[in-house]
Amino acid sequence: MSDKFAFLSDQWVAAVEGIVAKYAAAAPKNTQPNLTINMVVTDTPLGGDKQFHMGNIDGVAAMGGGHKDPADVTLTTDYATAKAVFISGDQQAGMQAFMSGKVKVQGDMTKLMMQQQGGGGASPEMQTEIQGVTE
Repeated sequence: MSDKFAFLSDQWVAAVEGIVAKYAAAAPKNTQPNLTINMVVTDTPLGGDKQFHMGNIDGVAAMGGGHKDPADVTLTTDYATAKAVFISGDQQAGMQAFMSGKVKVQGDMTKLMMQQQGGGGASPEMQTEIQGVTE
């Protein structure tokens, strides 16, 4: 059985970076081969806000701790919303959070929407492994 780590802890980020690297080339292709999203997650139980980045670089999935410059989009949301969307895969929670102002978007909203429409995101196998390392 693999170790489990608190969502967004340094150990979790390291584990997820390894999982994403394993599946990077097989991640779902979409209409945006180059999209970098910086995330700011507030109200974490880890002592302050946490930052990470994700996206596609030349059609290959990428994810890591901290922000990457330049980014196309920066999303800011609270810990509970981020965990519901990224770990549970609850896209409805993400949409509800956006509509209620719990998700703030800075940058190229069009690129972000094209990513969603194009099927961007983790493969089912990658998502299962990420869930497996998350407390």
